[in-house]
Amino acid sequence: MKLARWIFLSASIYGVLVLAPGMFLERRAGATDPPAINHPEFYYGFFGSALVWQLLFFLISRDPLRFRSLMPICVLEKLAFFASCLVLYAAGRLSASEAFFASLIDGVWMCLFVVAWWSCRPTDPTRARG
Repeated sequence: MKLARWIFLSASIYGVLVLAPGMFLERRAGATDPPAINHPEFYYGFFGSALVWQLLFFLISRDPLRFRSLMPICVLEKLAFFASCLVLYAAGRLSASEAFFASLIDGVWMCLFVVAWWSCRPTDPTRARG
């Protein structure tokens, strides 16, 4: 259980540190990686939704056994970005370096979330619920 706590707490802290600045960098993102952002609602929607996930990771870190049933959903959240990057790279819409770094980080968290879920499995099979 300590491992799961550490994994989800680390994920939440890392996520906030990486995502929060994005809420203030819309113009810079358009300037350094043209074209300019044409749909700011998607840009801010992505960052806002991703930040909310960090709150869920923090919640899980407080009581991993209680929230174990949410861990597979967190794995899917990481898989969504990981798989999207790989598909975009395969379609020639994402450079190798972008695909590697973007997908690698979420891929590692995805695997760690599986480890956390596994580490919190019930020891009594009659009590298995999640």
